[in-house]
Amino acid sequence: MPSNDIPVFDADNHLYETRDALTQFLPERYKGVIDYVDLHGRTKIVVKGQISEYIPNPTFDVVARPGAQEDYYRHGNPEGKSYREIFGKPVRSIPAWREPAARLALMDEQGLDRTLMFPTLASLIEERLRDDPDLIHVVVHSLNEWLHETWTFNYEERIFTTPVITLPIVEKAIEELEWVLERGARVVLIRPAPVPGLRGPRSFGLPEFDPFWARVQEAGILVALHSSDSGYARYSSDWMGRSREMLPFQPNAFHMLQAWRPVEDAVSALVCHGALSRFPELKIAIVENGMSWVGPLLSAMAKLYKKMPQDFLENPVDVVRRNIYISPFWEENLAELAELIGEDHVLFGSDYPHPEGLASPRSYLKELEHLPEPLVRKMMGGNLAQLMKVPAAV
Repeated sequence: MPSNDIPVFDADNHLYETRDALTQFLPERYKGVIDYVDLHGRTKIVVKGQISEYIPNPTFDVVARPGAQEDYYRHGNPEGKSYREIFGKPVRSIPAWREPAARLALMDEQGLDRTLMFPTLASLIEERLRDDPDLIHVVVHSLNEWLHETWTFNYEERIFTTPVITLPIVEKAIEELEWVLERGARVVLIRPAPVPGLRGPRSFGLPEFDPFWARVQEAGILVALHSSDSGYARYSSDWMGRSREMLPFQPNAFHMLQAWRPVEDAVSALVCHGALSRFPELKIAIVENGMSWVGPLLSAMAKLYKKMPQDFLENPVDVVRRNIYISPFWEENLAELAELIGEDHVLFGSDYPHPEGLASPRSYLKELEHLPEPLVRKMMGGNLAQLMKVPAAV
């Protein structure tokens, strides 16, 4: 049974942005690209004149309580309750979800040594601006300036906030990477999706992006592909006979069956288009995208490599097991994932304080009591500490 002193480096914590996070640093000529309106008594975000329902309350003044869906993910929903019933009564945001000093104090209470800190609202930007690559870079940089001013990118070697890197214009992506590196970033966030462009979308695994990946490899910085709006609602809408944006809090069965295609395609693109072979030292962390896709993808890659070895620079399964690290959903089997990709490549993530996450991240140690302590230490923080080049414990 694992001991109680196991350090926890949580690979998936979130902050809640304030209302001015996307606008405070926008140049004057872009004012109005992001706005907020009152719609029937509720505040909604507006992107280039289009009201988005992506986040029900984009100010995050009131949110679903942390861990509201724990029972749902542990035991299912046999009564067929609505999401509103499952979420229960909302709560007001607390300072720990808005700024790092209060968050660090909360982490001490929770028994967390370190965490990666992801923005929440940021995931809507690129998809809603996909027709204007230059503007994507402008808005993303504006957000990164706010993240750096409010959270920093490395708060006391314990909170590592993830600036966003968008890739439509490779030279601008490199500029942004240099900007965040100069300010102490230790991890960057990239959307698992085709990259928008003036000539249409394309894979970030293609040689066009090699100058960017070369600089990432040289810097030794971790790249996180976190669940986002990857634009795949356009494809499911074709099947459903109507067009709608991604609405994460209004799920439907058809969409949920296809939910992890974006990350499967993103990993496939990095492997099949050769980026991870041309830059074998890249470290890619897949965060909050589950693990149900991993086994089928590795099996399909193995079969394809047997038939078409000439289409790969090296064995694709070996590439995944060398370059890819995965933080699955907390309700999934981490030991099973370790068997698929290796025990050094599994990362624990709680998704705190989101409703689908754990209300108490460290409580997850109870789920691993049946596993050997050395394995638990790796998955609960040791692996990520090694990736981030920091001690496992504070």
